[in-house]
Amino acid sequence: MNIKLKTVNRGLRTTKWGIIGPGKIAHKFAQGLASVKGAELFAVASRSENRARDFANQYRIPFYYQGYENIVKNQEVDIIYISTPNALHYENTLMCLENGKPVLCEKPFTISRGQLQRLVNTAGDKKVFLMEAIWTRFLPTIQKVIEIRNSGELGAIRAIYADFGFKAPVEYDGRLYNLELGGGALLDIGIYPVFLSLLLLGKPSEIKSTAVLSRTGADESCSILFKYDNGSLANLASTFILDTPIEANIIFEKGRIRINRRWFAPSSLTITDRKEKTNELTFKYNGNGYHLEAEEAMKCLEKGLTECPELPLGFSLELMGLLDQIREQCGIRYPGLED
Repeated sequence: MNIKLKTVNRGLRTTKWGIIGPGKIAHKFAQGLASVKGAELFAVASRSENRARDFANQYRIPFYYQGYENIVKNQEVDIIYISTPNALHYENTLMCLENGKPVLCEKPFTISRGQLQRLVNTAGDKKVFLMEAIWTRFLPTIQKVIEIRNSGELGAIRAIYADFGFKAPVEYDGRLYNLELGGGALLDIGIYPVFLSLLLLGKPSEIKSTAVLSRTGADESCSILFKYDNGSLANLASTFILDTPIEANIIFEKGRIRINRRWFAPSSLTITDRKEKTNELTFKYNGNGYHLEAEEAMKCLEKGLTECPELPLGFSLELMGLLDQIREQCGIRYPGLED
C-alpha cells in the first residue's frame, strides 16, 4: 500500500541528493543525475576520506564525509542514494531511515527478505520514503513490454528466457567472490532476470534452481526455472565466468518480443507477430538510464509518497523472497545471516 504524506509544494526548489558509497555504480548514477532537471548532487560519504574527496571534486559536490554518519545529519540533504556493497545495504539504509532520510537503495535491497521487512517496517513507522534502485523498471523498453502485455494484442505470455552473464576477472578476494560483502552471481546480476519474470508473470508456483559455487562459496553461475499455475515457464540464468547474449525473449501466444543485448540497460525491442513480421523499436534517451529512477523518486517525494507506485515495497519483498528461495536451493550461505 502506498502511504501518502502531506504534499509539499516544492515549487522550483532543487532536490538535494546525497550518496553513500562512491563506487563504480555511484559514478553512473551521478552522471545520470546530471541530466535530471531540479536535481543537485549535494553530499557524498565514503569510508575513505580520499575517495569521498575525489568523488566530490569530480562532480563538484559541496559536502563530502569520511564515514557515513554525518551525511544523515546534513539537514539540507533531501534523499540519499546508497550504493555500498550488497551486505551493507541493510545497515546503511536503516541508519538513514532512523534519521528521517528518504532512501533510494541500489539493488539488491538487502541480502535477505527478513532484513528488508525490517527496513519496510522502519520506513512505515518513520513515514519516510524508501525505494529499491532497480533502474531497469523505468526504461522505455520495459514500459513498452508492459503496455503490449496489458493490451492483449499478442495474447498471454507463455515463456520468458532471460540471461545476464559476463566474464569477470577471477579475484577470490574481490567483491564478486566475497560472501561477506554479499557477492555471487545471483544477487549481483541474477536479480535482473528474476525481477523481469516477477514483473511480467508474477510469483511462480514452483522454483527449481542450481548453481556452480566457487571455492569461496559464492555462486559464479546460477540457473533458475520458474513454473506458473497457468503453465507458463521462465528460464533464467546468470554468470560472471562467461559472456552470454544478455537478451530477454518474451514468448506470447501470438508472437514474441526480444529485448535486445544488454536488455537490463537502455536497449531496443524486436517485436515479431504470429506471421513472423518483425518491427524494430528504438527509443530516445536524454540521459544514461539511471536518471529515470532518480526522476521517479523525486516525483514520489513531490507527491509526499513513502513508496513508489511503479516499484512498490511489496514487490521488492516478493523479489527478495524469491532470491532467498533460490539461494537456499543452491546452497549459498552468507556469514552471520539468520534469515
